[in-house]
Amino acid sequence: MPAEPARPAGRASASEPAGDGVWGRSPQGNIEPAPPAGRCSPADDVELSFPPRAEHLGRVRQAVTEVVAGGDVSDARLDDIRLAVSEACANAVEATTRLGAHDVVVEVRCARLDDRLVVEVRDRAGGFDPDALVPHPPVQSPERLHHERGLGIPLMRSLADEVTFETDDDGTTVRLTWVL
Repeated sequence: MPAEPARPAGRASASEPAGDGVWGRSPQGNIEPAPPAGRCSPADDVELSFPPRAEHLGRVRQAVTEVVAGGDVSDARLDDIRLAVSEACANAVEATTRLGAHDVVVEVRCARLDDRLVVEVRDRAGGFDPDALVPHPPVQSPERLHHERGLGIPLMRSLADEVTFETDDDGTTVRLTWVL
């Protein structure tokens, strides 16, 4: 049976607890947001869950574009946002498929909170320590040509205003924040 395509997930209501402040679950298993303080309106956030396949990254980029659209964000800044989010999602897809966990989903939450954009990407592929990654040689160094992989996290860190990683035994949440 083919995997279900990326789809918007459910929303938390004001009368329901939304879990741990980042992710919660509805009775149907959909990802639920914790209602953040300062959210502009319900139309200012999008949540997606998708099977761990790279073909769904275009839908994520489209959703991010829709949340950012209408603001005073330059095309170059929007390109940076889409690229950083794509890298976070690609890492989640790769980590999930490396474990052979094709039946779990990658979860994405994109919220415009007043003057900030916050994107969270959650996988269920076990945690990792991003600070334990071996640094790459400088871009100008010929040694850099020997590194085909492992550029996503440094790229995210250079494109977003803030990048945090929360890991546990279940997986990793990457939180990317931009001041708009």
